[in-house]
Amino acid sequence: MSSPLDPIAQFRLDGKVAIVTGASSGLGARFARVLHAAGAQVAVTARRLDRLESLVSELPGAYAVQCDVSDEAQRESLVQQVIAHFGKVDILVNNAGVGHTISVEKETLDDFRSTMEINTTAIWHLSKLCGVHMVAQQSGVIVNVASILGKVGSTPIKQANYCASKAAVLGLSRELALQWARKGVRVNALCPGWFPSEMTAGMESDEGSQRLIAQNSPMPRMGYEHELDGALLFMASDASSFMTGTEVVVDGGWTAR
Repeated sequence: MSSPLDPIAQFRLDGKVAIVTGASSGLGARFARVLHAAGAQVAVTARRLDRLESLVSELPGAYAVQCDVSDEAQRESLVQQVIAHFGKVDILVNNAGVGHTISVEKETLDDFRSTMEINTTAIWHLSKLCGVHMVAQQSGVIVNVASILGKVGSTPIKQANYCASKAAVLGLSRELALQWARKGVRVNALCPGWFPSEMTAGMESDEGSQRLIAQNSPMPRMGYEHELDGALLFMASDASSFMTGTEVVVDGGWTAR
């Protein structure tokens, strides 16, 4: 089906309601700003309410909901509050995540379980909670923030918990996409490489970390914050209307080696 040629218009999110988890800092806060700049009404959520309120003060019409995504009841309350406030949800960006850098020999079951609860179970649950409403309205987009470490190993940075959780996110995204493809809901995964964030704090100034990145990345540096903007907006908007069940990798060529 043809349409008038206006390539920029399809990236607009006017009239859409978006939830961004892990939005109190770093990439999550950036994602919220990008969606808001494209016209979306944005609900931001994280544990640190003061930071959310500061972010909302910069984004007219945005809505802050304090939520620990590791808690089932708080996840349910989050979605209920957003729908009560805005009347719907069109876009879910599952960005909240954690990871423990530790060798398997020293890693405990609690370490592993806590990472899986936040990085995988919470994504499944929030996708389900929002997906019910998206299926009912026959439209919706879910962007699950995975990682290149769901596709390749991370050693010498040892974090089996994180790699396992992000690989699970990729598999989950594909399956949700298949189940909802004929119901108007698209699900894709964003796989960033090494970007400055709370999880990578210190890497940008650590000589060993920068040497590791320079030796292993065809583009020998960490990504800049704005270099995920285009990928996120593409995935969240109608610009990607015929794409579901796949992932977009933004990693400076790390996984191409």
